Amino acid sequence: MQTLRLRQAVVAAADQDAVVAAWRRDLGLGAPFADPGVAAFGLHNAVLPVGDAFLEVVSPAVPGDGCPAERYMAARGGDCGYMAIFQVADMDAARAHLAGLGLRTVFEADLDDIRCTHVHPADVGAAIVSFDEADPPAAWRWAGPGWEDEVRTGVVTGLAGIRLSGPDPGRLRARWSAALAVEPTGDALRLPDGTYVEVVEGADERLAGIDLRAAPGVGPREHDVAGTAFRVVPA
Repeated sequence: MQTLRLRQAVVAAADQDAVVAAWRRDLGLGAPFADPGVAAFGLHNAVLPVGDAFLEVVSPAVPGDGCPAERYMAARGGDCGYMAIFQVADMDAARAHLAGLGLRTVFEADLDDIRCTHVHPADVGAAIVSFDEADPPAAWRWAGPGWEDEVRTGVVTGLAGIRLSGPDPGRLRARWSAALAVEPTGDALRLPDGTYVEVVEGADERLAGIDLRAAPGVGPREHDVAGTAFRVVPA
């Protein structure tokens, strides 16, 4: 199995409009796409391109109905980091790898232009992990048709990585290392395109932060949105 890159980072929030407004204001992003397919999970969403990668916010379609994302938020005290989506070269190889590790999957889809598998969050810790194979690799169905027209790179040019936290960071790092088939380098798992998963100590297991690559001339900055620390870091 080869995990190529972190392609999309997802938060869950009660007020989706506020999250989108913050991203567009602070990160200079374009207009979002709402995927009607997430209604099957009791959600509505917004996906925004960051270069050729993506940020997504999901929210319960009917607050109080207890959809999985709402239960996930409740367990973490509110808005939180939710999912990391990694692009892989071969979905069949990825699924065989996950099965060999004994990791449970909670969702699979095989469409003409993309295939995906979601791993049970209890089996890796801190977030849901999805492995996706796009055809062609540059495409991304989840962002909708014409997402390229909404790319804005004046502030940030792409995803740099995510930051996980937990009371036993070594164990959490080992679980993600096994799932991604990537050996740790210090505190981080580094993928072929330079994106990373960093694991640090924290009170509970969660997707604590999302890092984005700064555009030329943009200095480091940090914004707290949807219970998650967003950092703009040097490219």
